[in-house]
Amino acid sequence: MAGGSQHGYGIITDVAQISRGRVQLMAGTLYAALDRLTAEGLIEPDREEIVDSRLRRYYRITRDGAERLAEEAGRLRANAHAGLTRLRPGVAIS
Repeated sequence: MAGGSQHGYGIITDVAQISRGRVQLMAGTLYAALDRLTAEGLIEPDREEIVDSRLRRYYRITRDGAERLAEEAGRLRANAHAGLTRLRPGVAIS
């Protein structure tokens, strides 16, 4: 979704691919998260279409969502760096 609008099944597929199968989102979990993120203004519906008699809703990240994503990525990067530094004292970690 950060790279463009995406529908639920596409998000599930992308997450599995990006994580090399380590993360398998369940539809119920994903749609609850999409509802919460929409309510918080971090994503918004982009469009809807009918595919095989089923509604497919696409979402896109908002400006606030992109900012929050960048902040969260920075926080995770800092935490990972701190952890790696403690595991390997004296080794420069970039």
